[in-house]
Amino acid sequence: MFFYALLMNRKTWIKKSSLAAASLSLSPILISKKTNRTPLLRVAHITDVHIRPENGIPGRFRSCLQEIRTHSIDFILNGGDTIHAADYDDITRERVLEQWDTWDEAIQLSDDYEIHSCIGNHDMWWAAPDENDPMYGKDYVVKRLKISNRYYSFAKDNWHFFILDGNHAGIALDEEQYKWLKSGFEKMPEHSHALIMSHHPILTVTGTFYPNDQHSDADKLSRLFFEHRDKVKVCISGHMHLVDSAEYNGVKYYCNGAMSGFWWGEGNERSAGKGYYRETPPGFATLNLYEDGRVERNYIVHNY
Repeated sequence: MFFYALLMNRKTWIKKSSLAAASLSLSPILISKKTNRTPLLRVAHITDVHIRPENGIPGRFRSCLQEIRTHSIDFILNGGDTIHAADYDDITRERVLEQWDTWDEAIQLSDDYEIHSCIGNHDMWWAAPDENDPMYGKDYVVKRLKISNRYYSFAKDNWHFFILDGNHAGIALDEEQYKWLKSGFEKMPEHSHALIMSHHPILTVTGTFYPNDQHSDADKLSRLFFEHRDKVKVCISGHMHLVDSAEYNGVKYYCNGAMSGFWWGEGNERSAGKGYYRETPPGFATLNLYEDGRVERNYIVHNY
């Protein structure tokens, strides 16, 4: 009887302990589901639109914008190479204007969304007669994109967005911009998070294929990000027309393909499918940004 009583007491203790442990473990899960499943912000990242009036591209791009509207986004980040090309020596003033006018007309479909853009390497017209021409270089692109400067920042809730201009020799930030970025991180409030958007990738898997198309100051920037690792959460980019993801020192790096895919063309012998650049189909990304700094990226393929 004594052994049976001990056995029953042990069974009762295990049962009660298990129930108590279960109740302790369930509570935070239930709370987590309630508070952390809904993102604080959902952002669409479009990049490398390469818009121009030919091949039905404006209408195809508007179809993409219509699809973006179905994803319950808060605003749009545009990653550069907005127009097809202004940077070649044979591009005329009329051609530059034609491309920007096509962009203005197409983007009217998203007039009820904020669009925050960065400058891509194909957006500048360097072939202007001289540097005093109002259409020469970056200042004109800033004007056409309706942004405040070639690099800038803004905040939404507890997320801070830093938009960079890496269009310098070697693909790097100039010293003035680097100091601005460093100061921006230092001024961020506690428990706030940073997203960095650049046209060229800062750190990327695709750099294995194209090492000269990513930031040459990646080491310098990654050390700065490490200094502010409690704040810097994610870097997004385009330029490569490829999708990849990398993580280094807790920072996620997402290269988010291209809206234009193979520049709105059919592709070539290296394309894995119609409109693909290599193995990446045309598309755009959505980013779920959470209050605690978590980030989720989803690349959405389009068929327009």
